[in-house]
Amino acid sequence: MKPGVSTYSLVDKIVSRQMSVLDVIQWISDQGGEHVEIVPAGYDLENNMELVDAIRLKAEGLKLDISNYAITANFVAGDAQACEAEIARVMKHVDIANRLGVKLMRHDVAFRPAEEMTESYFLGDLDRMADACRRIADYAAQYGITTSVENHGHYIQASERVERLIRHVDLPNFKTTVDIANFMCVDEDPIQACKRNVPYASMVHVKDFYVRPSDFDPGEGWSKSAGGNYLRGAILGHGDINVREILNMIKASGYDGYLSLEFEGMEDCLTGTRVGLDNLKRLWSEI
Repeated sequence: MKPGVSTYSLVDKIVSRQMSVLDVIQWISDQGGEHVEIVPAGYDLENNMELVDAIRLKAEGLKLDISNYAITANFVAGDAQACEAEIARVMKHVDIANRLGVKLMRHDVAFRPAEEMTESYFLGDLDRMADACRRIADYAAQYGITTSVENHGHYIQASERVERLIRHVDLPNFKTTVDIANFMCVDEDPIQACKRNVPYASMVHVKDFYVRPSDFDPGEGWSKSAGGNYLRGAILGHGDINVREILNMIKASGYDGYLSLEFEGMEDCLTGTRVGLDNLKRLWSEI
């Protein structure tokens, strides 16, 4: 197992131009991270091959793995022509992943508004989503890259839908990036949901949430789950998720890949990420 950090954890510093992505990679190495996950939020790689190469060389110089490349995508927005354009765009990102030297890549699959997140919409979209994922995974196979879907964005977030999509794609190099906290966005018990999806995991995101019931509005800084409960990002180990039990279950499953810390809290992101990474390493060693 290798603990590390997603560049998304420090997106505030990147967007404010206080740090570049190269600064973030250096910082992660300085904190004892063993890998960096590249998430182009606050910086662009699609039109900047010089930065792609600089990221790879920076990580190589630090002997820091680039674990995963994660982008957004939506294959159900628009007509068939729009879907084809989106598939082509994601394939270009597969080329970027290869240029970065990674063997894992996460792309989102679909987003729909709340009124269209029903089972009937999901079943109607399943063949289209699976075909897109299958074609991208086939394309990625030439590079030895495994692609994945994350439990992300409400529509493809519940563990049962993630599992159905993976089984429908039915390729050995299409798996899931399991985010241990994201299941709570659709009011699913994270322990049982992780237990269901970890056998399909190519990558694990580790983060924490504070949770409050729907009849208790905590005020500013909170988002709502699909069922109306309140969620707020927390420093790993400070929130309401039983992180220790989930990590214990992940270790027992035999998973021995990357654990990528994501910080989404209101605290300073450098502090939140540093403390969270220390907690991740400590908790894993204590299990």
